[in-house]
Amino acid sequence: MTNIFKKFFAQEDGATAIEYGLIAALVSVAAIGALGAMGDSLDSLFGTVSDELDTAVASVGDGGGAGDGE
Repeated sequence: MTNIFKKFFAQEDGATAIEYGLIAALVSVAAIGALGAMGDSLDSLFGTVSDELDTAVASVGDGGGAGDGE
């Protein structure tokens, strides 16, 4: 009976899988944190681009844009 317990405690196959799982979880948490921190700056950047495009489209629609063929 003690041989069974010795063999059971000597096996390390599951330990490697658990370690890889913990590493993957840590990387995921780090990625979520980094993307969350960048979220506000990206939101601001895309808002600025959207505003510039709206202004450009409005000026072309009013006939004030260059390249209208006249």
